[in-house]
Amino acid sequence: MKRRNFIQQISAGSALAISGLGLQSFVTTPKTTKITILHTNDVHSHIDPFGPNDGRNANTGGVARRANLIESIRNENPNTLLLDAGDIFQGTPYFNYYGGELEFKLMSMLKYDLATVGNHDFDNGIDGLFTQLPHAKFEFVSANYDFSNTIMDTHVKPYKVFKKDGIKIGVFGLGIKLSGLVEKSLYKETKYLDPIEISQDMSRILKTEEKCDLIICLSHLGYHYKTAPDNISDLNLAAATKDIDLIIGGHTHTFLKKPTVVKNVEGKNMLVNQVGCYGINLGKIDFYFDNDKNKTANGTSIIV
Repeated sequence: MKRRNFIQQISAGSALAISGLGLQSFVTTPKTTKITILHTNDVHSHIDPFGPNDGRNANTGGVARRANLIESIRNENPNTLLLDAGDIFQGTPYFNYYGGELEFKLMSMLKYDLATVGNHDFDNGIDGLFTQLPHAKFEFVSANYDFSNTIMDTHVKPYKVFKKDGIKIGVFGLGIKLSGLVEKSLYKETKYLDPIEISQDMSRILKTEEKCDLIICLSHLGYHYKTAPDNISDLNLAAATKDIDLIIGGHTHTFLKKPTVVKNVEGKNMLVNQVGCYGINLGKIDFYFDNDKNKTANGTSIIV
């Protein structure tokens, strides 16, 4: 009896599966489009992985490992963007010797789509940054650095728009105030513009003029400053603006296991994320769009 019951149950299960398959072929199911955003920040010229005796960072990081991880994620979802939130330069002898050439060449091999400019990217002066640009097969965005009176004029755009599987993605960049942080002789006539005012302008352009479905800010402002909470930071920026879906941050080397949810000026949820420093982690945010382009998201930080 037991054997006969078992066979009957298997037969019933098979019939349901086949029936379900046949039914699906006649019913239109809602399409979901998945957009994956991968990101790094403050890699600081760390090309090699940390060694086994490097304390809490032991056996983590390294460009080769990051490349393998990125490739596997792209294979899973071709609708992927790879972004960097600045401070690509300075931190190891590779920068001292090559001046940023190696960093840009390797990022190009990893097929970065876009980056913003951090304060340490001026460490060889604005002329040194300009000299390395031919090695970068990706573009830079910064909306609040006015480079018009410098050698970098026209080489850094305020924003860039991507299109992936019918979804328009607008990305703009923000940099930290350089005065008092970087010697004037290094950044020369670069002008710093108010990040909140610029963000309001950028989000308006990307939302209403460019008709973007997803708006991302690549920020090197810093996540938050406990001793100076009123200083402009990613959390303050998020609360003071609207229409930004994700702020990818840098500068403060803040390790977040997952994005922080912040209420914007309209009381709507948006995400702020940062993945520490030195290429130890890779940020991964997945956005899901339905047929009406309503979106949901989840994210995590992946140890490299």
